[in-house]
Amino acid sequence: MIGNARTPTTRIRRLRAWLSRETTGGALLIGAAFLALLWANSPWRSSYQALSDAVVGPAAIGPLPVHLDLSLATWAADGLLAIFFFVVGVELKQEFVAGSLRNPKEAGVPMIAAVGGMAVPALIYVGTVLVLGEPSALHGWAIPTATDIAFAVGVLAIFGRGLPAAIRTFLLTLAVVDDLLAIVVIAIFYTSEIHWLPLLGTLVCAGLFGWHVRSRRPRWFVLLPLAVVAWALMHASGVHATIAGVLLGFTVPAVAMHGETTSRTTQYEHRVKPLSSGFALPVFAFFAAGVTLVGGAGPGAVLGQPVVVAIAAGLIIGKLVGVLGMTALVTRVTPLRLPDGIGVRDLLPVGLLAGIGFTVSLLISELSFGDSEHTDGAKIAILGASVLAAVLGGAALRYDARQARTTDMNLDGRPDDIRDYIGDEKDRETH
Repeated sequence: MIGNARTPTTRIRRLRAWLSRETTGGALLIGAAFLALLWANSPWRSSYQALSDAVVGPAAIGPLPVHLDLSLATWAADGLLAIFFFVVGVELKQEFVAGSLRNPKEAGVPMIAAVGGMAVPALIYVGTVLVLGEPSALHGWAIPTATDIAFAVGVLAIFGRGLPAAIRTFLLTLAVVDDLLAIVVIAIFYTSEIHWLPLLGTLVCAGLFGWHVRSRRPRWFVLLPLAVVAWALMHASGVHATIAGVLLGFTVPAVAMHGETTSRTTQYEHRVKPLSSGFALPVFAFFAAGVTLVGGAGPGAVLGQPVVVAIAAGLIIGKLVGVLGMTALVTRVTPLRLPDGIGVRDLLPVGLLAGIGFTVSLLISELSFGDSEHTDGAKIAILGASVLAAVLGGAALRYDARQARTTDMNLDGRPDDIRDYIGDEKDRETH
């Protein structure tokens, strides 16, 4: 009886652990996007569009207009993606308080590399659309600036086995700063009008959420309604609703309290990440990636759009040049150096993996173009460039892992202190 009673719990724990794996998240994203592309270009493509456009939710609750009668595609982008951004907010809080971003000296190089990895793609995008005579597409300048953490780290986990774990930390730091800057970009440049009263209500709910999440025993039936109301008010304020997820994530304490052994940011990340990577992100990718190429003017008309070239060049070339160029500049003109175990050659795969835009890039493309003529081209470019960046990054990782390493890869004049390698933790769990 005891063994049987424990079986469902064990299965749930295994499922949660599987969904939390970096490789699982990337695989589910690709699978959902591929399924959407197949359906959207099949003889039954009208049913896919009908499903995406199906409206669910109330327009009003009693006398109060809430305007939550949204299409399923909008619910995925504004609602489910808020779960992902909550996880991002929790991770950012943990990194700033107790993680890789706590020490600016150690995090300086990847943080500055992240800025270069956003600036150069944006400049390439703007220059490309202007040269190709499409100034109406300038609003999408931020599309190639994003990096998908789940996808990029998943590729690293598969192909980077045997490389120093410091490379993973560098990529994570770069991607986390990239996400933070992307959040700022969305909040500032993709907010047309702000309604201050709902925004004030969001801040009040976030304050109450933060107060209760710091209590000795926070209850989900208190936190969840506060989170939903905060999201709904943020949606009504005109600021993109996903920002509410980040705001709530930042309120979670990043230090152990009330006698606990782990911080609550770590606890909440472990609880919510399976829902984010296993459901929210794949569903968003399913509704966002369904671009119809058949019918109409055909695939040539979509692929020939200037935004396709601009986004692909920004993600593949711009990210690589921005990350490598900024790192080379910083390490030569400032006292900052790469972490132990990382050489310049290791930044080639990192720069390529940073070109995996996917989730946040798809979101910014919808915010940039809506249902305009540039939308399909932008999404195809994001999907194609992200897959190409993943393939090139994986190949570069395998090549890098086969090369001999010196005792001073970062050229700082002292032997590197390397203790952990990518794949070691998984191997220990297996054995």
